[in-house]
Formats: sequence, structure tokens, C-alpha cells
Amino acid sequence: MTSAPLAARLSRVAGPLFFPVTAYGPDGSVDLDVFRAHVRTGVDAGAAAVFACCGTGEFHALTPEEFRLLVAAAVEETAGEVPVVAGAGYGTALAIQYARLAEEAGADGLLAMPPYLVVADQAGLLSHYATLAAATGLETIVYQRDNAVFTPETVVALAETPGVIGLKDGYGDLDLMQRIVSAVRTELPGRDFLYFNGLPTAELTGLAYRGIGVTLYSSAVFAFAPDIALAFYRALDSGDDDLAGALLDRFYRPLVELRAKGRGYAVSLVKAAVRMGGLDVGEVRTPLTEPPAAHIEELAEIIARGRALLEKYGQEGRG
Repeated sequence: MTSAPLAARLSRVAGPLFFPVTAYGPDGSVDLDVFRAHVRTGVDAGAAAVFACCGTGEFHALTPEEFRLLVAAAVEETAGEVPVVAGAGYGTALAIQYARLAEEAGADGLLAMPPYLVVADQAGLLSHYATLAAATGLETIVYQRDNAVFTPETVVALAETPGVIGLKDGYGDLDLMQRIVSAVRTELPGRDFLYFNGLPTAELTGLAYRGIGVTLYSSAVFAFAPDIALAFYRALDSGDDDLAGALLDRFYRPLVELRAKGRGYAVSLVKAAVRMGGLDVGEVRTPLTEPPAAHIEELAEIIARGRALLEKYGQEGRG
């Protein structure tokens, strides 16, 4: 953990947010050495923050002890260079348990994922996240998706909740997000509440989210092609519409269309791509499954096309 507040560090980032995969050895156990190498590669490449053991990191498949070891490894490997945020989820009691393990491991904050299985009303969701935020001294980002979708009024209440610093949107309703941003701005003037585009391939909607003031985003692509992810981030940030458009058309849209061909591909395709890059992070744990060979070949072609675009636009080798 670093001394600077997480909210302050995330409000001035200069790159995408890195969600590393979790590495497993040949016997299926967690491989901490390979995980450390994966984290170090991302930090050296320019990650703005490391979100360990979250969706891409197969939080759902980890035991509490594995979770603690992985978060601690990420904290040690980053050595304060960038903040480390850990996932926390399931019901309130278990979410608190994971949050406390993350705090013990030295994390800088939490990404609070939706409660397990149940569909709660707004009052129940608010109580869940308020209780979780109060359980540790870690700053908390609430993840909106699936069975945890909030009204603007609830987000205003979350923004007033001690310890809650932001909302990550994985739901993708821009009308709702605009109303949320407007409601917090209106009801809590001066409140520096953070918003994140958390869709599975956030770059594809980056331009649309920037239109409502949401510039922070998670990048699954950064886990396997940080050169492409950083080139797109810089193009978006600098207004290089030619490069951003080319990457959207020839890399990101085909990647999203491939991801739609299989269940769990938001994780398994990413792990496959990391392995293709030379780091053996193992396969996904059940109930997820590996993509077939034809989809791996398509993935390789998409990545090669993305790197060809970097060469064409003079972006190759920029770190």
C-alpha cells in the first residue's frame, strides 16, 4: 500500500488500467512467479494501475488463500510504482472477508463486484456496498453490471458513502450513465467522484464514454498487447483520429466480434493471447473452457493486424 490516496492517484493517470490474468502451473495451482512476471511486464509497459484478482483474473475461481497470495505478490512486484486494487465479491460476509485479506496483503483499494446470484433492490445494494466500504480502510470502487445496476439516486448515495470513490460501469447504458454523472454533479457539487468504462473491451466504446466525461477505462488488451493498448490510449488522448479509427476498425471491432463467439471469452481469449506472447500463464479454470484452435488462429491474425497498424502509423516500439 502507498501513502497517497487511491482516488488522487487514479484521477491523474497517464495510461490504461491493467487487469492481469491469474497464472496457473501445469498442476492447476497458482503460479506466483509467472504471475509476478506478468504484473512486472504490465507495469514496465506503462500501466496506470494494477487490478489484481478481478474479472480477468478469475476472482470467481480463487480460494481466499490464493487470493491473498496473489494480491500480496502484486503489491510486492509493483513496489508502490502504481496502485494495486483487488477484487471483492459474493455476499456481504464473504466480500468483507476478501476485502480484509486484500487490506492485509497491502492493496491500495477494492473493486467491489456484484453480489453473488441474487437480484437485490436498490436499498439492499446500497446497504451491501456501504457495509463493505466500512469494513476496511481501503478505498472502494463499485462495479456496475449484471445484477448490480444502479439508479442515479443510488449512485448519489454511494458517492456520499465514506470510502466509496467511484463507479466502474460494465453495463453499457450510456443514457443511464449520463443521468448518473449529471445527478452526482447536481446533487454533490464539488465531489470528485471517479467513473470508469468497464466494458469487456472498453476501447470500442471509449469515444462514446469520453463524450459524457468518462476517460478512465480498463483494458483487457493491455494484458496481452500493451503496445497496441497504449498506442490506442495515446491516440484517443491526443485526438489522433486516424490511428484510433484504424485500430477500432481493424483490431478492436474484430476482437469484440471474436469474443462474442464463445462463453467466457472475455477471460479465456485474453489468457490464450498472453500465452501466445510467450508467457505460460496456464489455462482457465473450470467452469470456463479454452477457445478452439480456429478461434486461436483468428486471434493471432487480429493481433498481427493490430501490430501492422502500429508499424504503418509509426507507433511500433513506443513504450
